[in-house]
Amino acid sequence: MRVVSVLAVVGALALAAPARAADPGAGAPRAADRAQVEKVVRSSIGWALTKDQALLYDCMAQDSGFFIFHPDSKGTIVGFAAFRALAERVFMSDRFKATDFAVRDLRIDFSRGGDVAWYSALLDDHGEWDGRKTGWDDARWTGVLEKRAGKWVITQMHFSLASDVVAAQAARKDST
Repeated sequence: MRVVSVLAVVGALALAAPARAADPGAGAPRAADRAQVEKVVRSSIGWALTKDQALLYDCMAQDSGFFIFHPDSKGTIVGFAAFRALAERVFMSDRFKATDFAVRDLRIDFSRGGDVAWYSALLDDHGEWDGRKTGWDDARWTGVLEKRAGKWVITQMHFSLASDVVAAQAARKDST
């Protein structure tokens, strides 16, 4: 009788364990996490409208593992120190002024553990450099965030432009 009871308990636990592991709610982020991640993503661009340096740096992982890939061949940034130097030299300069931005089609997903998030979006980001308009339209923007000490920070970002659109724009410029 005792063997049957032990087998029944072991069997019940074995059946319950896969159900817990397969539960899509296990480790799923709370709505608050989703809202915080979205706020960090938007703030990582929106800070520029007011040049809120503290907001910018608060969004980023401040370590050597942080990196960004930009669309041009010179735009790879490795480490927070390199990012900070670029931000202070370029974006904090009086020569730069952000004018507007739009984040569209933002998608956010979370790891099973709920402490890593990744996103994708289309980004319009416009500004002026020495009074001349500059910026991106429909940039493809992806990134990864980690929840560190209860706070979401961006650990990496990637920006790219669709090559067919870039080629068409160049062809239009060449024909004028």
